[in-house]
Amino acid sequence: MANPLLGTLIHAVGGVAASTCYVPFQKVKKWSWDSYWIVQASFAWFIFPFLIGFLTVPNLMSVFRDASSEVLINATLLGAIYGFGGMCFGFAIRHIGYSLTYTISIGISAILGTIVPLLMHGTFMQKFNGPGGSIIFLGMFLALLGIIVCGIAGYRKEKDLKLESVNGGEPLTFNMKKGLTLTIIAGVLSAVFGISLEVGAPVAEIAGQYGAGNFEGNANLILSTGGAFITNFIWFSIAGVKNGTIKEIIDVKGIGRKNFMLNMGMSVLSGALWYGQFFFYGIGHVQMGAYKFASWVIHMSMLIFFSYAVGIIMKEWVKVSKRTYSTLLVALAILIVSFVVMTYGSMLGSETAV
Repeated sequence: MANPLLGTLIHAVGGVAASTCYVPFQKVKKWSWDSYWIVQASFAWFIFPFLIGFLTVPNLMSVFRDASSEVLINATLLGAIYGFGGMCFGFAIRHIGYSLTYTISIGISAILGTIVPLLMHGTFMQKFNGPGGSIIFLGMFLALLGIIVCGIAGYRKEKDLKLESVNGGEPLTFNMKKGLTLTIIAGVLSAVFGISLEVGAPVAEIAGQYGAGNFEGNANLILSTGGAFITNFIWFSIAGVKNGTIKEIIDVKGIGRKNFMLNMGMSVLSGALWYGQFFFYGIGHVQMGAYKFASWVIHMSMLIFFSYAVGIIMKEWVKVSKRTYSTLLVALAILIVSFVVMTYGSMLGSETAV
């Protein structure tokens, strides 16, 4: 029996994993971003999805054989498109930090990744007019409002940091214009990942028929992450050869065995955390009942919420003015209200369905 409240809590666990997945990079030593990224991407988008898929989905290969080739190809291609978004996401963090990157890009993804599939299936008005539907869309509107307020906080942060630099502070790399551009691209392409999961939903249904239960989503997740892995592997392999950084991954003596083991461990941890967000997304999605379409925006809202915690812990907002920090808190409050409202709407829909 569906339980939207439980589903929301599970999405929260995924949100914690997602908002911390790039933190381990802070511990990486003597490796370029390219080296770190290709290793973590290999585990996040290839190794873990296939490993966990085989462990949790009975007769996984039979599931793929029974699925439509068109579904398999389309879901994988959409995942490949998302792969470019993942790269932009990683680069954007360098320019505007964790909090803003997660907030803006994931916020855009939350809206587009929910609305576009409904339009594709022609069920937008049906869901809106259904029990609890209008409440869910109200929550989505609040999420969008929260994103806008976050943007305001971001510009104020830029102003604060530039002022500090002029007054003799350490040189700053904060670049709102460049970071925001990359973040918007990442947000739009991140929504494509949600669409990829939706396109691959028939594969998950087949997995359910084979007895996968709450883990049925691990089947179509392989397609989406597999596509993302192909894009990133090709891009960063070429970049690694061009920049001469690819040798870092195998040059144990050059960086020292201790640093090599540390770097590999941190990269694997990043991959595990990134994969963990959608492992829990799949389980939470099953619990959302009649309004499974709300899973994406609820899950993304959780990412935004916990990204603030990461940003605060990493002291990204310590040197900003009280006005800027207050704006940040207002945005956080709006986002909290938004996913509470959406969860309530989902519960209403599920109760009516029963």
